[in-house]
Amino acid sequence: MNYENLLVENQEGIILLTINRPKALNALNQQTLSELRHFFGEAGPKISDLKGIVITGAGEKSFVAGADISEFTTIDSAGGAAMAKNGQDIFFLIERFYRPVIAAVNGFALGGGCELAMACHLRVAGEKARFGQPEVNLGIIPGYGGTQRLVQLIGKTKATEYLMTGDMIDANTAEKLGLVNYVVPQGEEVKRAKEMLGKISKKAPVAIAKIIECVNGYFKEDIDGFAKEVEEFGETCGTEDFVEGATAFLEKRKANFKGK
Repeated sequence: MNYENLLVENQEGIILLTINRPKALNALNQQTLSELRHFFGEAGPKISDLKGIVITGAGEKSFVAGADISEFTTIDSAGGAAMAKNGQDIFFLIERFYRPVIAAVNGFALGGGCELAMACHLRVAGEKARFGQPEVNLGIIPGYGGTQRLVQLIGKTKATEYLMTGDMIDANTAEKLGLVNYVVPQGEEVKRAKEMLGKISKKAPVAIAKIIECVNGYFKEDIDGFAKEVEEFGETCGTEDFVEGATAFLEKRKANFKGK
């Protein structure tokens, strides 16, 4: 698939995925969502020696300033529900991706943009980044998982406030609330995200994938997170990586993990 709105760069095993609609402040239209679905559902899993993915926005102003509201004006209740379901399904692909996905938030991350960032496993924000779910100002609510993931990340009390007021959250407040992992000088978001992936990539790939599954399992009503941990712990004990890791520890050397 040839992408119109995504730039994909392989930088030594780290994929830099850029939402490239700067004139629209990188708003998520249906074409962009379709391309994200294809990348995370089909193209991404086929990349060999993949260390992780960094998602950012083109330009200096915006990560993703929201959904493309021009596509909302003619939909009815059924159409809106279908649109929300589609967006959620795509963001689940990101949340459940087997390699770490980090949002490098370089500006506005509002509405669908905030939801995209929250679907990533980790978040790095530039000093000028701004987060928010301002949908109430349009008479609607977040539809791509915002009412759920914001609660998961910062807690019910503050999440309810921000969802009801539509207020923006600055980068430093986002860090204090636990919405982002780090705040960095503006323009250094991708660099810091790549540093994080470089560190993570030295760990056992199978174990990292299992951690993603277990952490996601904590928030699923139909999954016992503790039982999931037992299952996945057992599976990691049967891997070549575990033998290598344990042997390296006893031999006081760095482990050479193979992802097996």
